[in-house]
Amino acid sequence: MSQRKKTTKKPAKLLDYANLLGQVEERIRHAQVRAVLSVNAELIRLYWDIGRILDERQAQEGWGAAVIPRLARDLHNELPEIKGFSERNIKRMLGFFRAYPDPFGMMPQPVAQSPARAVLPRAVAKLTAPAKVPQPVAQIPAADSMLWSVPWGHHALLLEKVKDLDHRLWYMGQTLQHGWSRNILTIMIQSAAHARQGKAISNFADLLPPAQSDLIVQALKDPYVFDFLTLEEPFHERELETGLLQHIQRFLLELGQGFAFVGRQYPITVGDEDFYIDLLFYHLRLRCFVVIDLKKGAFKAEHAGKMNFYLNVVDDKLRHETDAPTIGLILCQDRNRVIAEYALRGMNKPIGISEYELTRTLPRELQSNLPTIEAIEAELAGIPPEEPNPKRLTAKKKKASKKHSRPS
Repeated sequence: MSQRKKTTKKPAKLLDYANLLGQVEERIRHAQVRAVLSVNAELIRLYWDIGRILDERQAQEGWGAAVIPRLARDLHNELPEIKGFSERNIKRMLGFFRAYPDPFGMMPQPVAQSPARAVLPRAVAKLTAPAKVPQPVAQIPAADSMLWSVPWGHHALLLEKVKDLDHRLWYMGQTLQHGWSRNILTIMIQSAAHARQGKAISNFADLLPPAQSDLIVQALKDPYVFDFLTLEEPFHERELETGLLQHIQRFLLELGQGFAFVGRQYPITVGDEDFYIDLLFYHLRLRCFVVIDLKKGAFKAEHAGKMNFYLNVVDDKLRHETDAPTIGLILCQDRNRVIAEYALRGMNKPIGISEYELTRTLPRELQSNLPTIEAIEAELAGIPPEEPNPKRLTAKKKKASKKHSRPS
């Protein structure tokens, strides 16, 4: 009997110790994270305060920009072991303070009032006040807290690349929420993610509870930019599908946080017939399957019916009872808003429609400022801009002579 008691108690002790070990490990990790965040916050506050001191002294004493190189040299001589106080970085500190002179009151008011800022996702406006229902930005801290939490390298990038304060705050919040590295933040800025978030045409508001609908809306974009592909017209939908999976990491990054890949050409059988879903994902935050249907060319009304069919089957055959309703995303190269809205009206499944671009189109004002092909060729050939390119003129003359020499 005594031996049996010993054998039964031993596993219990091991289990208790395993729980103890897990609790201690978790506390250590949390403490490490808090320590890193605390150090980062103190560093950002230090840089902001140095920028404040410089700004005040320049205003009071009338000092110019020449004081910054001198300060950088003297700091290096006095504190050679401390890094981060180069001339360039000190200029950034000054710019950092001037960009955020009042951290506790820096949330701008006219976010929803200005027509020019209509492209901002609703998530930006929600940062200013608590919502009545759970929102996708509920975990994003207040604006002043974001300022101290974002790493310095991210701040430098945002100040250089994003001039609008609303947009910078949006990228700060997304960085903290999704843990974006500086490289990922660069990609998001280059693709103007702030202007595309939550722009898909959908029927989510009609079919889903407000909190869930808002979460899904903010998870989708319009348009999606697949500029990492090398496809040229004409191409087939299968080529697009293959290209996206060959660059699955960039594809998942463009889709957004939370998408987990399930399968390509995922087979489903209905009434002894086989059907194949282009791309099937599971969204970890939304807790639901996501069916993506890729379409080359313009959106057609019948695409919505086909997607509705897929969602019915996935809900019936794959969805777990604890999962949220499956949502569908139709990606096409062009979609007419009126046709899309009529196509979704009356559908009983949540469907979103977005465009995709293989290259990011330049604004017209930038296109007009770009050099012509002739100017680039002349520059490469070392020819002054006012002189024509002789090679191109020769080619044009030959082409013209051939045209005139043709028999009538």
